[in-house]
Order: sequence, then C-alpha cells, then structure tokens
Amino acid sequence: MEFLAGLHPKIVHFPIVLLLCYVVLEIISALSKKEVFSRAAHITLFLGVVAALFAVLTGQQAEELASKWDEAGAIIPFKAIGEHEDFADLTIWYFLTILIIRTFLVLKKKFSDNIKYIFVVLALVGSYFIYQVGEHGSKLVYKYGVGTELKKAETENNN
Repeated sequence: MEFLAGLHPKIVHFPIVLLLCYVVLEIISALSKKEVFSRAAHITLFLGVVAALFAVLTGQQAEELASKWDEAGAIIPFKAIGEHEDFADLTIWYFLTILIIRTFLVLKKKFSDNIKYIFVVLALVGSYFIYQVGEHGSKLVYKYGVGTELKKAETENNN
C-alpha cells in the first residue's frame, strides 16, 4: 500500500481547506441568517469529514511505510508520528460528532438561530484541532524529513 502512503501529503490539504471553509461558512450563516450559507456549511462539513477519513487512511499507510523504513535502519520519530496521529483522530471524531448532531438538528427542524451560535463556537474550537494536526504534521516533514526523499536515501544508505 505504498501508493496510498504517497497520497497522504496530497490528500491532507483537502480536509484542512474544507473544514476551515466550514468554520467560515458557519460563522457567515449565523451572522447573515441566510439559509444558503447554512446549507453550504453543512455540505462543506460533510465533505470535510469524508476527506479527513481518506487522510487518516493514507496516514495509516504512511505510518506502516515508516515502520518498514525503521526496520531498514532509518531513524523514524514514532513519538512525533503518534502525536500527529492523536490530533488527527481527535479532529476527525470531533467534526464527525458535530456533523451527526448538526444533521440530527436540521432533520428535526431544531437548528435555530440560537443553536447556530453554539455551532460557531464548536467550529472555532475545531479549527484549533486542525491547526494542531497541521503543526505536528509539518514538524514530521520539516524537522524530521519523514516522507521526503532524504528519508528514503537514509534507508537505502543503511542497507
């Protein structure tokens, strides 16, 4: 599944953008009181959660590949990978929970203007989790070189 591992750096940008767009649309929806923004927020949240599922799947494959590099003699920062993974898991569960509750309230026609402000706060909290996932992920690349040609060369040189 090395193919999926190679997709991880490309796919991760989709949930980041979609979930941050959701946050912005949720704010606009609450302030403008226009239904079109509320629907756009809901659809964007759904797409962001789906994209995050793909990012987690490819991330798990990337971690498996890193384990193989570790066995080949490369120095892999598994603690940093674990921190990145923990924030990614927290983020996806957090936004999935928001999606489920939001969908339930919309279907029951209880997604009122007052409730929208609560979701704005929840969305803003979620944006912090997105930041943390990106912060830990970028540390893996820029500090440790995980997923780069440098790490592949290190593995090949140790064989």
